[in-house]
Amino acid sequence: MTVVDDVAPAPDRSRRRSRMIIAVLSICGMTVALQQTLVVPLLPDFPAILNSSTTNVGWLVTITLLTGAVATPIVTRLADMFGKRRMMLVCLVAMVLGSVVAAVGGNFLAVVIGRGLQGIAIAQIPTGISIMRDELPRERVPAAVALMSATLGIGSAIGLPLSGFIFEHANWQAVFWTSAGAGVLLAIAVIATVPESSIRTRGRFDYVGAVMLSVALTALLLAITKGRGWGWTSEPTLGLFVLAVVVLGAWVPYERRVSRPLVDIRTSTTRPVLVTNIASLFVGFAMYANMLSTTQQLQMPEITGYGFGMSVFTAGLCMLPSGLAMVALAPVSAWTTKRFGAKVTLIAGSLVLAGGYVTRVYLTQQVWQIVVGAVVVSMGTAIAYAAMPTLIMRSVPITDTASANGVNTLLRAIGTSMSSAVVAAILASVTFSVGGVEFPTANAFQYIFWVAAFAALVAAGVTALLPPRSAAPVGGAIAEPETAARAIGEPRGTEIVVRGTVLDIDDQPLRHAVVTVLQLDGEPADWSRADNDGKYSVVLPGPGRYLVISSAEGWSPMSEIQEFDAHASRRHLRLRDPLRLAGRVAYGGEPLDGAMVSVTRPTGEVVGSVHTDADGRYAMTLPPGGHNIITVVTPDQQLTRSRKVLVIATQSNTVDIDLAEENMATVHYRPRTAAPRAKGG
Repeated sequence: MTVVDDVAPAPDRSRRRSRMIIAVLSICGMTVALQQTLVVPLLPDFPAILNSSTTNVGWLVTITLLTGAVATPIVTRLADMFGKRRMMLVCLVAMVLGSVVAAVGGNFLAVVIGRGLQGIAIAQIPTGISIMRDELPRERVPAAVALMSATLGIGSAIGLPLSGFIFEHANWQAVFWTSAGAGVLLAIAVIATVPESSIRTRGRFDYVGAVMLSVALTALLLAITKGRGWGWTSEPTLGLFVLAVVVLGAWVPYERRVSRPLVDIRTSTTRPVLVTNIASLFVGFAMYANMLSTTQQLQMPEITGYGFGMSVFTAGLCMLPSGLAMVALAPVSAWTTKRFGAKVTLIAGSLVLAGGYVTRVYLTQQVWQIVVGAVVVSMGTAIAYAAMPTLIMRSVPITDTASANGVNTLLRAIGTSMSSAVVAAILASVTFSVGGVEFPTANAFQYIFWVAAFAALVAAGVTALLPPRSAAPVGGAIAEPETAARAIGEPRGTEIVVRGTVLDIDDQPLRHAVVTVLQLDGEPADWSRADNDGKYSVVLPGPGRYLVISSAEGWSPMSEIQEFDAHASRRHLRLRDPLRLAGRVAYGGEPLDGAMVSVTRPTGEVVGSVHTDADGRYAMTLPPGGHNIITVVTPDQQLTRSRKVLVIATQSNTVDIDLAEENMATVHYRPRTAAPRAKGG
C-alpha cells in the first residue's frame, strides 16, 4: 500500500492539521486515563449505594485494571493489523458503552461490567502514540509523544477532584454520564481530524497467543491486587501465581513458533526493548506510589499528628499541580530527547523521581511541602514517560509500533499494580492506635517514599544498560539516529510500504529472516523480521534508492542498492550463499576419497554426516555455534580420529584435517583404495 500526496498541503494548513491531531489524541489519552481513578472518590459510598460489601466494591477498581491490561496488547496488535484509528474508535465505543451500562444498570453487577468495558479504553494511549508517528511531521513527533505519554498521569490526577466534584453536586450516575458524553464527543473528533494510517502489518491474528496471555495476565494481576485481602500465602493467591508462571512459560515458546505472534518475543528480548520495558515497570511502580500516598497522607485525620483531615475532593485538588507539571514538562522532555537522546532522558527522569521521593521523606510538615514533593515526582514521571515510546519505536519495525508500545504500556500497568499492593501492605502493617482506631504511622509513608525512590533508582540503573547512542548532526543539533530518521524532517505523506518474501536459492521462504533498509547517507529507514512464511514489510520515507540488507540464520547476508518508486509495493529478496562447515581430509597430504565426516555436539546430539569427494573435500550445513566435535573415519574404516573445534555461527567455517598429523606418535596407517562411498547425509 502506498501513500502519496499529489499536492503538498500549505504550511499553515499542515500545522493546523497537526495541532488538531495532537490535541484530539492527547485529550483522548487524558480521558481514558481518567477512567482509572474515576470511581475512587465514590468507593466509600458505593457499598450503601449498590447494596454490596466493601470488599466487593473493590472490584470496581480491579476489573478496570484487569481489562485494561488484557486489552492493551490485543487492541494494539489489531491496530497494527487493521487500522489504528479504527481501533481507537472501538476503544471509545467500549468506554461509552461501559459508562452507559454502569449509569443505567443501577446495581453492582452492571457497574462492574461497565467498569470492565471502560478499562478497554486505556489501549488508546499506545495506539495514539503510533498514530502520531505515522501522521505528524517528524519535527513535531517528540513533543507530541511526550505529551501523549504524560496523559496517563495527567488524567489520573484530574480524575480524583473531577469525579468528587460531580458526585457532590449531582449524583453517582452523573459521573458515568459525563464519561459517556466525553466519549461520544471524542469519537466524533477522531473521525473528523485523525486520518486512518495506511501502515499495516498483515497476517492472521494470534488467537491462541491472545487467550494464553489474557489468562496469564488475569492470574498475575488478580494475585497482586487481591493478595493482601486473600493472604499472600493463601491457596487462591499462590494458585494464581503458579498459573501465571505456567501459562507464561508455555506462551513464550509458543510465540516464538507462531508465524504472526501477538508479541514478537525475538524483538521484545533484544536489549533495547527489554531494558526499556523493565525500566518502565519500575517507573510505573514509582509513579503510582506518589498518587496513592499523597491523597491518603492529606486525608489522614489531624489526631494522627501528621494528617490534615482533608476530604477526598480537596486532596484531589492538591494533585492538580502534579498533573499540570506533567503537561509543562512534556516539551522539556522532548527537547532533552532531541538534544541528548532518549536514554539520557529516561535516566534523568528516573533520577528526578528518586530525588523527589527523598525530598518527600523530609518535607511533610505543611501541605505546600507535600504538594511540592508530589510535583517534583510528577516532573520526573513526565520526563521518564516521554522517553519510553522513543526508545521502543527506534528498536521495532514501523509496522509494529502500536503493539510494541502496547507491551510497554502493559509493563507500566503491572508496575502500578505492584505499587498499589506494596503501598497497601505498608500502610496496613506499620500502624498505631488512636482512640481504638488503627492508622498508618508517619513512618509508613516514609517507608513508601524510600521504596519508590529505590524503584526509580533501579529504573535509572537498568536504563544505563541500554546501548550507547550514535550521534549525528541534524538541523544544527545532535540527535539520535532514530530521531533523525523518524522524528525530524518532512511530513509523512510520501511514505511507502514495501512487502515481499525472503527466499533461498531454491525459492523456499526463509523464516525469521531480517531485512534492514538504510538511506544512502547512512540514516536508518526501517527493518522487519520475516514470519514463518518468509514474508516481511518495511516502511520507507519515500521513493528513491536505498541500501537493503537481508540476513537469516545459516545464510551469508546479502546487501544491494535498490530503487523504489511510489508504486513499489512488493519486492522479493533472495539469499544465495548458505553458511557451511567445509574443509579437506587427507593423510600425509594425500586426499582421502570417501572418508566419512561426522559432527556431534559435546552434549551428545548428532548434527550430521557427509562423505568426502575425490579431492578429499567435504561440505555440510553449518552446525550450531560453539564447540562441536568433528570425527573422521577413513574409507576402509581402519582409522578414526576426532577433534573439538569452535564453530563461529556468523560465518562459514573451514576445518582441514590431515590424519597423519593427528596424534603422529600413535598413527600407523597406509591409505588404501577407497571403498565405495555411501550416500552423503
